[in-house]
Parts: sequence; structure tokens; C-alpha cells
Amino acid sequence: MENNLFDLTNKTALITGAGGLLGPKHAEALIEHGANVIITDWHEDRAIEKANKLNEKYDKKCAYPIHMDVTNKQSIDEVIRMIYNPFEMGGMGMKIDILINNAAKDPKVKKGEGNLKPDSRFEGMTMDYWNEGIDAALNGTFLVTQAVTNKMLENKTKGVVLNISSDLGVIAPDQRLYRKEGIPEDQQNVKPITYSAAKWAIIGMTKYLGVYFAQKNIRVNALSPTGVYNNHPEEFVKKLSNIIPMGRMANKDEYKGAIVFLCSEASSYMNGHNLILDGGRTVW
Repeated sequence: MENNLFDLTNKTALITGAGGLLGPKHAEALIEHGANVIITDWHEDRAIEKANKLNEKYDKKCAYPIHMDVTNKQSIDEVIRMIYNPFEMGGMGMKIDILINNAAKDPKVKKGEGNLKPDSRFEGMTMDYWNEGIDAALNGTFLVTQAVTNKMLENKTKGVVLNISSDLGVIAPDQRLYRKEGIPEDQQNVKPITYSAAKWAIIGMTKYLGVYFAQKNIRVNALSPTGVYNNHPEEFVKKLSNIIPMGRMANKDEYKGAIVFLCSEASSYMNGHNLILDGGRTVW
């Protein structure tokens, strides 16, 4: 029988920020190809809810919820010890084969809501706002990757690290998407610089670590999605769709194939790469 390059049987993946929109979809993609997933999130209730839904959907124990604060090294270390301890995680020790760094702070445009936050604008951005925006995405990626790759090296695991960046880690935000008529310029909503800074840095970190671990059997890549439709206001959807060659936002299932590819032997010679899936947005 021909070897299935996408087979993830007996692999365990840890996903950060897995209580949101795309985290559970990343988990689905891996489970559907044989992996077990550890669902971590700062919101423990969300992690539990998503894991329960996954276990119910696939009618087996394949998702394990754990509370983890990616900005807190102690929290991360405790989770890693729990995973590798043979007396935890349902009575069996696990090792992490795949890490997906998905956690981020991303202000969203939602129906029925006005501006995201007045201090999202560069002119008046506070250090607290800056630190909050950088902490989860960039510092969290650093801390979790350090903890997990140390265990991969210790256990001689053939590992995969997948960092979730963004098309806004490649291009600047088009702030016209967020403008509202009749609002003074200094109060117009913008995509904050924190998001761009973190997502660009994550791509740089991916390239650095791809080279750093190239001889140590750990591959590091990034995936950069574009806007994923999630009940956005019609005006926003129209504006964003107009600057995407395919004429629409992504749907939340359209990254599953890329996740499996990047986490499996199908991408065995891909390293330090940023895979952009944006409907062609960054081509224009």
C-alpha cells in the first residue's frame, strides 16, 4: 500500500489560542488525519467547550483541553510537565510532535459595533495597549516555542512548529476598510500597529528558527491567512472582498488542507517558509 504523506496517526499536536474561530478548525484538520490534539486557551471554558465538541464530532477521545496563558512562562511550563507526565492526560504520557502557535490578540470588526478602541490609533496608543497586542502573539509564540522545542530536542522528536501569521504580516493594513462616514479623522478606527508588528515579527522568527533547527530534525514554517468571514458587517465584507482577486473573504474551513500539509510529511522539505493563503490579496 502506498505511503500516505498526510498521515498523522500517533502524532500529538498542541494548539495555542484554540478556543477561537480557527483554532478548532486546525484541530479538526489534524484529527481527521489521525492526530490527537491538545486544546489550550487562556479561557479555560472555551478550551473545554471546543474539546468536547471535537470529541463528540469524531466519536472518540482525540481532544484534550488545558488552560494555558501563553504570556506566562510558569503556566506554559506547568502545561508541558502535565502533558509529558505519564500519570496525567488520562493516565498516559504524551509527547508533542506538532506545535501550532495560533494565539493572538486581534481586534475584530463585528456587526452592530462601532470603532474597535479609540487608543488603537498610533498617535495616542498607550504602552499598555502596545504590550497587550504584542504579548500574546509575539511573546507567546517565543515562550511556547522555546518550551516545546526544548522537549522535542530532549526526546529526539521529529518535530513540526507552525506559526500562524497573517497577510498583514506581509502587507500593511488597508485602513480604508475600517473608515466610517461622518467620523472625525482622529477618531477613525484603524487596524492597530500592534497586530502588524507581531505578525511581521512572527514571520521573521519563523525564518530564524527554521534555520536554527534545520539540523535538529525540527521544521518551522508559517501560515498567513487573510480575513475569514465571521458574521462581519456587510459594508466591511464588501470593501475587503473588493481588494481580494477571488472577490470574497475566506471561509473558516479553507485552511484545513494547508494545516495538514504543513504539519505532515507532505511538506518534509519545506522549512522556514511562509505560506500565504489570501485569495490573491497580496498579489495585487
